[in-house]
Amino acid sequence: MSAAHDSLSVRDYGASHGSHDHDHFQILVGLDGVLELEVAGRGRRIAVGDGCVVPPGERHDFEALSGARCLVLDSHANAWARAGTFPPTLATQALASYLARACADRLPRAQQVGPSLLLESWLPSTQVSPRPRRAIDWDALARWALARSSSAPSLAELAARVHLSAAQLTARCRDERGQSTQQWLRELRLAQARAWREQGLGVAEVARRSGYRSPSALTAARRRTGI
Repeated sequence: MSAAHDSLSVRDYGASHGSHDHDHFQILVGLDGVLELEVAGRGRRIAVGDGCVVPPGERHDFEALSGARCLVLDSHANAWARAGTFPPTLATQALASYLARACADRLPRAQQVGPSLLLESWLPSTQVSPRPRRAIDWDALARWALARSSSAPSLAELAARVHLSAAQLTARCRDERGQSTQQWLRELRLAQARAWREQGLGVAEVARRSGYRSPSALTAARRRTGI
């Protein structure tokens, strides 16, 4: 069965509304037209039958000047990190068309079993069990990230440090730390900021070292997280 928060829908795209990100995977399969997609600075083109997996935390923007229509799955299933390394199969394309009609007809089973079927169809039939995971030394990664001082490492830089893709690190962080990579990094830096304040550094200097644009921005971030 699919995760409790998985949701299937059919969406129409037109002019860009600006970039954004999500705390979940977003899977798109083209149904009609051509969707121009930019994910973390990389361009993609989704025509009919094409697909794309947008990992959590990666900023992306859509545009379809002549209009486009896609089946969209918002999913918290970490298996999409692996599935996203493959293009959709012919089975996925056929299933997407059916699920789009089922969504239009509001068939409840589409939401109940559609997400897991889409994932199953996406993976090649010859897909073998994954190799054992390389352990991530989170403490060492935290020390390296904090040593960057006011220059916060990007998701891609963090992933490269532990020899993973950005999507793989995102999934591992959710599995092993229970939060997104961005949340993990933000809490590290705020904890470091609190330690500097306790050592007597001024709030302006702490904000500069922590990469916040102003003392008020740092204060607001600490208030939101309680750190």
